[in-house]
Amino acid sequence: MVVPSRVDWAAPYAGTPVVATVTLPGSKSLTNRALILAALADEPSVITRPLLARDTRLMMAALSALGIGVEGDKDDVSVTPAPLRGPASVDCGLAGTVMRFVPPVAALATGAVSFDGDARARERPMGALLDALRALGVDIDAHAASLPFALMGGGSVEGGVVAVDASSSSQFVSALLLAGVRYDRGVDVRHDGKPVPSQPHIDMTVSMLRERGVDVDDAEPNRWRVAPGRVAAYDVAIEPDLSNAAPFLAAALVTGGAVTVPDWPRSTTQAGDALRWVLELFGAEVSHDQAGLTVAGNAHIQGVDVDLHEVGELTPVIAAVGALAESPCHLRGLAHLRGHETDRLAALAAELNALGGHVEETEDGLVISPRPLRAGTFHAYGDHRMAQAAAVLGLKVEGLRLDDVGVTEKTHPDFPGAWATMLS
Repeated sequence: MVVPSRVDWAAPYAGTPVVATVTLPGSKSLTNRALILAALADEPSVITRPLLARDTRLMMAALSALGIGVEGDKDDVSVTPAPLRGPASVDCGLAGTVMRFVPPVAALATGAVSFDGDARARERPMGALLDALRALGVDIDAHAASLPFALMGGGSVEGGVVAVDASSSSQFVSALLLAGVRYDRGVDVRHDGKPVPSQPHIDMTVSMLRERGVDVDDAEPNRWRVAPGRVAAYDVAIEPDLSNAAPFLAAALVTGGAVTVPDWPRSTTQAGDALRWVLELFGAEVSHDQAGLTVAGNAHIQGVDVDLHEVGELTPVIAAVGALAESPCHLRGLAHLRGHETDRLAALAAELNALGGHVEETEDGLVISPRPLRAGTFHAYGDHRMAQAAAVLGLKVEGLRLDDVGVTEKTHPDFPGAWATMLS
């Protein structure tokens, strides 16, 4: 497996308000779902303006290893379906979409397929998904509950009704739905557990399946039925990654400036669209017009009490803004973040407190009290969202360093360059 090299970074300080227009790369969530569905389609498809970053390149490599034709560049990627086959080896890196979306697809291959990833990936939740696949008749290493593991594809999967506890990751549901259309009986996925986090990501999966002619019934809470059938070829243009907009829009808020992100969609299933109302809670002015989405800050950042259960991926940047606020913040609904690229709640508390902040972990979130922050080294823990949080803090904390800005390559091909361009 290939792990990006560590890159120490002096987070730029902003002595004046940040005023800029920032163009973002494509959405990782949309790109990787589009790649999976194109691989399962009945004809070739073209994906326009895809994200080409570590997570999506890992997905492309995984599908290529299974026999799918994947080629192109940052403008267009062509995907040519072919019979899925092993033997194959899949490097998941630290990409949740690869480690969870590809195994249900690989079960349709003929032959053995092995999966592994970065060291932290071996700690991320996988057991509930592997148990669900076993219940559907997939031959997987008997005692495996996480990476590494192997499965023996039989060329088809019977499918049918399956229960899964998706309280630790909505990706378990999306993974089964994406591949389930090609199972002999489709899939009838029933969530059994605490509330599913990140519902917008499941909505995204359902919407993309329907765009390709797949029959999906999600009328009943905690139940999703995908009928067996074909996946129509579908050329698609990928929206900008709205979650990756978080640090750039936060820069406007914390410096009292104004940042515009062009091509912000009027309607979207991306969780990052929640930045509009979350940043308003902090006191930002948010407008959406033909130029894009614009966030403008002022001299004050007010504390918030907010449930981020549906949009947990925004938490590190939101916590960074909260650490710069004038009154306490309470971030709730985030217990599932302990199983992300790192335990994001513990990591945020440790790093902000090390800079002089006052952050307390709760069972499902963080309580952040105002304290002056000082220079120091912020650790990324291999997590791109932690690195984005450090960038926001550095705008107001002179002398802040990030131990590894290279992790941002996971979903943003040149984050340091884009950050420098915004500040220039």
